[in-house]
Amino acid sequence: MITLTSDFGLKDPYVAEMKGVILTINPKANLIDITHDVEKFNIRMGAFMLASAAPYFPKGTVNLAVVDPGVGMERRAILVQTKQSFFVGPDNGVLILAAQTQGIEHIYELTNPKFMLTKVSFTFHGRDVFAPAAAQLDMGVEPSEFGPEIQDAVTPEFAIVKRRDSSLLGEVLHVDGYGNIITNINQKEMAKTKKVNVRLQNLSLNLTFAKTYAQVKLQQPIALIGSHDFLEIALNQSSAAEKFQVMAGDKIEIAPA
Repeated sequence: MITLTSDFGLKDPYVAEMKGVILTINPKANLIDITHDVEKFNIRMGAFMLASAAPYFPKGTVNLAVVDPGVGMERRAILVQTKQSFFVGPDNGVLILAAQTQGIEHIYELTNPKFMLTKVSFTFHGRDVFAPAAAQLDMGVEPSEFGPEIQDAVTPEFAIVKRRDSSLLGEVLHVDGYGNIITNINQKEMAKTKKVNVRLQNLSLNLTFAKTYAQVKLQQPIALIGSHDFLEIALNQSSAAEKFQVMAGDKIEIAPA
C-alpha cells in the first residue's frame, strides 16, 4: 500500500503522472490519496496532514509525500524507515513529524539511479525520484539499497517542543476548518491537570483542560487533546483561531494552572 500527500492539487496532471510511474513499476500497488490540497509550498501543513493520517494505515505502508519548494536544489531525497512503516520524500521536514511518532529506525538518502527514472528532471522529483522509490520499496526492495544511511535529516522547528520549568513551548501546527487551533504539543508531553495557562502571542488564557468541546458553554474556550493526539485550543461551536487571531506558525506556551 502506498499513500500520497502533496500540494499538487488536481487541476494539473502531476498526481496522475506519479501514479502512472508507480503502477508501471508495480502494477499491484494499492494507491491511497491522503490529500493533494496542501497549501502550495506549505511544509508545515503537509507534515500535519501526513502525521494525522499515517498511523491509521497497515504496518509496512509506504507513505509518499511531496511538498517540495526546494526541488532541484541542495536538499536531499530521503527514505525514512520506522517501526511501523516507510516515508519517502524531500529532506525538508515534511516527513519527520509523522515518522517521529512511529519511532525512526533508519534514514537513507535516495542516491541509487537504479531506483529512479532514466531521465530525472530538475523540477519534478515527485515523479522521477520519489514515485519510483516508493514503488520499488512497496515491492520489497531493502531500504539500504536506495543509498547511504544518514544521521542528520532536517528536523523542522514545528516538530520540536521545548520545556522551560513547568512550561511547554511549541507552536501552532494547523488551524482546521472549524477554527480549532492545533498545536505541536502531543498528549505524552502534557501533565495531568484540570486547568492550563495558555499564552498565544500577546494573549493569556486560563482554560479548562477537558475531554471534548461540549464541556463548556457555547462559544467558550477550552483546551483538550484532539483526535490526532495534539493539544488543541478551541471554542465550543465557534472559531478559536478567528476569535484569538491565531494562525499556523504562531508560538504557544502551555503550563499547568
